[in-house]
Amino acid sequence: MTSVVYLNNASFIHPPTFYINGFYNMPHAKYYYIFLCFVYAVTILGNSFIMGTIYLAPKYIAVFNLAVFDLCGSSVLIPRYVDMFLFDKQYISYGECLSSMFFVFFFMAMQSFTLLALAFDRVIAICFPLRYHAIVTKTTMMMIIGVMWVLSVFLVTLLVALITRLTFCASIATVDSYFCDHGPVIRIACNDNSINWPLFISHMVVLQSIKVLYKRMKCLIKNN
Repeated sequence: MTSVVYLNNASFIHPPTFYINGFYNMPHAKYYYIFLCFVYAVTILGNSFIMGTIYLAPKYIAVFNLAVFDLCGSSVLIPRYVDMFLFDKQYISYGECLSSMFFVFFFMAMQSFTLLALAFDRVIAICFPLRYHAIVTKTTMMMIIGVMWVLSVFLVTLLVALITRLTFCASIATVDSYFCDHGPVIRIACNDNSINWPLFISHMVVLQSIKVLYKRMKCLIKNN
């Protein structure tokens, strides 16, 4: 049943469920979802091996966290949506959609920030080799990881919370994606979403910029 939420003298219509379209125009899509099961199994084995064997020296704390976030991100996304599309369970409740969106974007953000922490570790090792062990300590890396957690939770919570201020007028709220993606969800809203778009674009630009920065720093380190 459609719910109506009242906030600051304004009303917002929330659908009971969203319909996830998935790869509706992709031929033999079910084989792709079966392939995702294989990828997920490899992800579990690979990341579990890393987490089980890695020594938590300062420079490996970020590597450990990257393995954790990669495993968690895959666990949030792949099993639920393989089940959804293989067995035609493409309706997802409003609350479950927002929860899924939060965790997918949170782990995505943490993976990007962790790459930045790894880049910081390598830059210090190359530029200040004699002071490396004084600068990169367990306390330093834990503080960096802690700041990344706080920043990611704040940004993603803000991103998802603004969804609750949107109204969805369609009888069937259809999301043109394979999960509750932020962009496709706000695109089908029928009230003003001008606040959501700049925040979403800024969030994605920051994450992509971090990845580009990491790759460039990695190339710089190799050249030196």
